[in-house]
Amino acid sequence: MSPSDAPIPARAAAMARIAAVQPSAYARTRNHLDGAVTGLSPWVTHGVVTLHDVLAEVLRGHRLPADHKLVYEFGWREYFRHVWAHEGDGILQSLHAGLLDDARYTRVLPEDIREARSGVPVIDQAVRTLYTTGTLHNHARMWLASYVVHLRKVHWRAGADWMVAHLLDGDLASNHLSWQWVASTASHKPYLFNAENVARFAPPEWHSPGTCIDCSYEELDRVARTTQAVKSATAAGRYRREADAGHTHDKDTTDAFEPALLTHAPADLGILTPDAAASRNVHGRTVWLLHPWALRAPPAHLPADAVIIGIYPREHHAQWPWPEARWRWVDAAMAALTTERWFVDGTELAALLNGAAHVLSVEDPHITQWLQQVAQLDAAPVLFPAVERRCTSFSQWWSRATCGLTYAEELL
Repeated sequence: MSPSDAPIPARAAAMARIAAVQPSAYARTRNHLDGAVTGLSPWVTHGVVTLHDVLAEVLRGHRLPADHKLVYEFGWREYFRHVWAHEGDGILQSLHAGLLDDARYTRVLPEDIREARSGVPVIDQAVRTLYTTGTLHNHARMWLASYVVHLRKVHWRAGADWMVAHLLDGDLASNHLSWQWVASTASHKPYLFNAENVARFAPPEWHSPGTCIDCSYEELDRVARTTQAVKSATAAGRYRREADAGHTHDKDTTDAFEPALLTHAPADLGILTPDAAASRNVHGRTVWLLHPWALRAPPAHLPADAVIIGIYPREHHAQWPWPEARWRWVDAAMAALTTERWFVDGTELAALLNGAAHVLSVEDPHITQWLQQVAQLDAAPVLFPAVERRCTSFSQWWSRATCGLTYAEELL
């Protein structure tokens, strides 16, 4: 991701973006790649703003029904967290059988997909956009996942792990359960798309006539239910497409270079591997632990001498590394709120904080397993009323979470 492409991590930038949200335009155009989407997911994922913040600010200028499309999309994020709360690490496995047995899918993402040279323009454009910006329109994410799983016969987990690693807004629940929804291991039917669908919702350079997706949904469904993968349309980084005038010509598509994934932050960020001196600094004091999924100001009730420390859990980043661009984005937000930032494992953190008077933080499923051993945790912020019983579908969860609500303001 180039510096000019990256959204600014500051809360002020998020609030400015929220102020520009036009709910009616969102509802009308959100499925179009150039539609009036909010683009807020990096700030929401990393806790710079909460869904409550977003809705409260939008409602300053608009009155929305509880079932407005914008509120509905907020619901999907919380529904995925609902499933994660009940399933835990089970979201990393197929929740139920899909079209084919799991063993029928390869566990390796093909190089032509990773290098944006599949020969299907919509797929190659999606991969380039992912690498360049760290973000991707939700419709493009579904197209990419559907192609990977149903046409190339790659297991959804391989695709989900690869995508979440490169997303600036990468959230394990939203990402992996979305891939499962596409794969039909968390839904009742597979998500399929064709070239006509792409032509309707994407700019011309994404259009894919004459490729393996240029067929009927009946044919796509048949292919999805067979074990035979479609082949890459090219192995040389070139494909043929139809121009607007109806002529056919070759178009160069240089291979995309996948950003390297780092299990630790770039050295120049100044993130510490803490030592005994760090432990002495917190002795007898209240400590607020700021983490990558709650990058907002600590509560006002902290003592004046409280120590604000940002932490990156070594265990998490060993399993889920980030590209350099995400490290820099997150750390810019964290550095503005903390006195120091630590890269530390759970055992080290417990030892360093042993002498603190109080250790406080905010729960988040990405990090709770390490935080709960050392800190008193505030509940993760939510927008919708809690639904205690595990819901097996979004519609079931939505009906329970919004029961009796007429207007979105009632959620606040």
